Amino acid sequence: MGKQLTAGDLCKRKVTVGYRQTTLVAAAQLMREDHVGSVVVVDDENGSRIVCGMVTDRDIVMSVVATGLHPEPLYLEDIMSEQLVTVSETDSLTDLMHAMRDHGVRRLPVVDARDELMGIVTMDDVLKILVRELNMLVGTMDTAIRQEHARRQ
Repeated sequence: MGKQLTAGDLCKRKVTVGYRQTTLVAAAQLMREDHVGSVVVVDDENGSRIVCGMVTDRDIVMSVVATGLHPEPLYLEDIMSEQLVTVSETDSLTDLMHAMRDHGVRRLPVVDARDELMGIVTMDDVLKILVRELNMLVGTMDTAIRQEHARRQ
């Protein structure tokens, strides 16, 4: 049996971050530059990045653009999700999927025991892993069919 995958194994360690006083325009530019759909909002506490919120591209569209607000005077703290769901580095792949489903989120910041940001795992990351695992099962079926054909010849 292989080792069970954890959030720490799956997460991307390079995370696009902003601070409460980062402007929405600057955050949107960061998302564009990094080709991501979210910014994790952190507080700097003695050199540690402590997760305090998240803003997604959808948050900007739904809370600002669609309501006719001008983004220039707004900061991340104005629209960030403060009821943030995070996962621990030691949480399993199954734990990640449950957290995503139970809370209706597609992105989960990964934190250590002190709530310091360690990475981010997305639904895309989880789907890639699941597809890889399913492909291994398909490979098993193909191997079994080839072996059966070889035995019958």
